[in-house]
Amino acid sequence: MKHLNNILIIGIILIVVIVAVLVLERLKTERTETALSHGGTPYNLVTTFKGDAGTSRAFTWYTKDPAAAGWLEVVKGDEAAFEGASVIKVQAADATFKTDKGKRGIHKAEVSGLEAGTVYTYRAGSGKEGEWTAAASFTTMESDMDQVTFINVTDSQGEKAADFAVWGQTLNRAVETFPAAQFIVHNGDFAEKAEDSTGWNRFFSNVTSLVARIPLMPVTGNHDEVEEQAAGFTSHFNVPDNGAKGSIAGTTYSFDYGPVHITVLNTESNLSKQAEWLKKDLAGTDQAWKIVAMHRPVYGGNRYKKVEDWAHIFDKYEVDLVLQGHNHEYSRSHPLLNGKIVTGSKKPAGTARGTVYVVTNASGNKFNAKKEDQFYHAVHFQNNKAMFAGVSVRGKMLTYEAYDVDGKRLDLFTLTH
Repeated sequence: MKHLNNILIIGIILIVVIVAVLVLERLKTERTETALSHGGTPYNLVTTFKGDAGTSRAFTWYTKDPAAAGWLEVVKGDEAAFEGASVIKVQAADATFKTDKGKRGIHKAEVSGLEAGTVYTYRAGSGKEGEWTAAASFTTMESDMDQVTFINVTDSQGEKAADFAVWGQTLNRAVETFPAAQFIVHNGDFAEKAEDSTGWNRFFSNVTSLVARIPLMPVTGNHDEVEEQAAGFTSHFNVPDNGAKGSIAGTTYSFDYGPVHITVLNTESNLSKQAEWLKKDLAGTDQAWKIVAMHRPVYGGNRYKKVEDWAHIFDKYEVDLVLQGHNHEYSRSHPLLNGKIVTGSKKPAGTARGTVYVVTNASGNKFNAKKEDQFYHAVHFQNNKAMFAGVSVRGKMLTYEAYDVDGKRLDLFTLTH
């Protein structure tokens, strides 16, 4: 009887948790629908880097009214008083986009000339009363910054509301675990279908307060670009326009934050021209740490042969870490150089240390069966739980920590220069 009572209690608890999740998802959906009922009110608001992270910040949002104007108002400090001569007003670049739900307005804005290491508060809207977002704050990068922490996630790839609820739980847990994170790198496959506007709405509505203040830097996945079409994906982000010629604008780019240079590649198209751009990009940076973010893996649960040549470029320019997605399982390689494991203890700066390749499982609710272990695997498992990672650079050391959505750390490694 006692055993039966315990089962009954557990069952009740599970039902309560499920109901709570469904209610929370409904409230988030209602907030998005409220925004849609006011044609010029922004929704799917996200901030990114486009120019210098110390003096600028970029933003993108949607409106139901495709003819709505887009305005950004920014004030110094954490007070939401958008009055007086001190308010920085920026008119967005407005465009119309045809979605599966009809035409929508897309608004992309960038504010520049900011002070480094400073808190700013902003709102986005049409300029009309009642059509502004809630105020949100961000902090510009400090001058001569030598420390960086950022979050890495991949494959939220939701289809149903419950899938995106898991994604929201994952990113919230990630920010709780790494509260000092200066940005987020998402390694692609944001939703199951790039043209599904409901999926995008759910993706953003579950993390609204986070991506409004913490830059979300996107990588193109095979569910984001299909048959060399990626407009549904690129319409949601305002990223650097310094990418490879011939690539869809917004799918390849690079940026710096402190001592870290991050190169974002697109595994879905224009591979050979990207290789040439990649060489120039890596050769042209003097940042101490080089990190590449891409979707399909060079070394993951399995390998994507079409991008294997990129590994030779990573070797030549001593890329430290490659962040990947696609496989929906956890995979971390040994340091690799010329297709072989780098042996020996810590190597001093200036020598070939090898490159570590990781796939941080998935941040949503979709998992694949664990593939066979390969020679390059240092850690390889399938825990069937959403995961995230935090990457921290402090001087000559990089620390990578991988966690599941419950906050349990499952992997840790360090790289040294």
